[in-house]
Amino acid sequence: MNTLPHILSLITFLPLLGALVLLVFRASARGEDAGIIDRNAPSVALATSLITFGLSIWALLDFNIADPGFQFVEKADWFGGMSYHLGVDGISLSLIVLTTFLMPLCFIASWGVVKKRITEYMVAFLILETLMIGVFASLDIVLFYIFFEAGLIPMFIIIGVWGGPDRVYAAFKFFLYTLLGSVLMLVAVVAMILTADTTDMVMLLDFDFPVGMQTWLWLGFFASFAVKMPMWPVHTWLPDAHVQAPTAGSVILAGVLLKMGGYGFIRFSLPMFPDASHTFAPLIFVLSVIAIIYTSLVAFRQTDMKKLIAYSSVAHMGFVTIGIFSMNLIGVQGAMFQMISHGLVSGALFLIVGVIYDRMHTREIAAYGGLAQRMPVYATVFMLFTMANVGLPGTSGFVGEFLTMTGGYLVNSWIAFGAAFGVILSAVYALTLYKRVIYGDITNPKLHDITDMVRREVIVFSPLVIATILFGIWPSLVTDLTGPAVEALVEHIAIAAPAIQ
Repeated sequence: MNTLPHILSLITFLPLLGALVLLVFRASARGEDAGIIDRNAPSVALATSLITFGLSIWALLDFNIADPGFQFVEKADWFGGMSYHLGVDGISLSLIVLTTFLMPLCFIASWGVVKKRITEYMVAFLILETLMIGVFASLDIVLFYIFFEAGLIPMFIIIGVWGGPDRVYAAFKFFLYTLLGSVLMLVAVVAMILTADTTDMVMLLDFDFPVGMQTWLWLGFFASFAVKMPMWPVHTWLPDAHVQAPTAGSVILAGVLLKMGGYGFIRFSLPMFPDASHTFAPLIFVLSVIAIIYTSLVAFRQTDMKKLIAYSSVAHMGFVTIGIFSMNLIGVQGAMFQMISHGLVSGALFLIVGVIYDRMHTREIAAYGGLAQRMPVYATVFMLFTMANVGLPGTSGFVGEFLTMTGGYLVNSWIAFGAAFGVILSAVYALTLYKRVIYGDITNPKLHDITDMVRREVIVFSPLVIATILFGIWPSLVTDLTGPAVEALVEHIAIAAPAIQ
């Protein structure tokens, strides 16, 4: 095992290296040479992301799924007691593979679509990829915080430079919401370091924080993770960010960045503050059920397709928090599966909107109708991900929702009832959207000349279609990877806070 030395460092920093190469060539280029760099930047970015994905698959194949501990560990001491400390278990490795899987698809989806500052666009995404992977690979709490916060910067730039008409407002709203929550987390991080006298996350997992202190530490981390997911009622930044972000930005925002909140709850809140997690679990359940039902109702009233899917994301992340704070094996496994599934399905839905936006330059639902007549391949792909979004058996969406609701039911049947009602509502708004866009007569004359998906778009969707169906009929591909780490987590909570049982 572990046949490739420093594989985590390679996976983490290879995208950054690709970004630096592009920056150096772009900075030294003038006139016609600058145009050559811009034309070749997508190829360099795509190649870098594909190699990174290949390395993550190498790590996955080399990973011992029976071992619940951290593997591929790299550690070098820094100043002030901090260390460069990387390592992954099944939980973090699954999210790293999701990240590296989505990034090449984003570059292909952006090919020829992004017209201005092409090199800078590719650089921003490559830097963002390094920072996202760093979040999941870090085993030093200061290093984790640096990666976690630094990820705000490239996404802020992506929305603010390549976004829609209100991009500046949306970018600042995204930045301020997430930064405010993270300031409170920083206070909690400093308190943990001073109390435990270490920044090592492995040691912090075994440190017994006083019950009273756990409450305040839990709230500090909650402020950041709740905004990042985002949970109701601190979710209002997300629809604006999604609507204004370019298509690839929305894919990464929904597919990966939101998962940092769920990952934070699993990596920090549950194992480090188990008593506080038990105390606040009822609050989380209430907020999650409200989010599922309320944002589903809001989604139904939207006229903008992207905004509808954004509210749908908030609702589906409510299932994640229910699963996590059920603190039982089924629920936490379901939360992990739901995060992976949501990353695939929501990313695909934003790409689906991007396909017709690139042709029509509008996301208004009223501008469409009858697309099945002109875009049969598109209609088929749209149908698949609509069904996955509402949790149809045979798709990945069903497995995650079923497991999280089961985990919630084991705690309180009313939790499962509220979540199940949200599933019904998701079918209402998702199928209504599909009907209005795909079926009926073509009433907009511009749609008569619209073309079906081209080869580049088929290449983007094919891996997403395969993964969504494959995980739906063979969920053990995910659960076998995450299972040992999740089981160890649940056992740790049971020992640290027996009242949970």
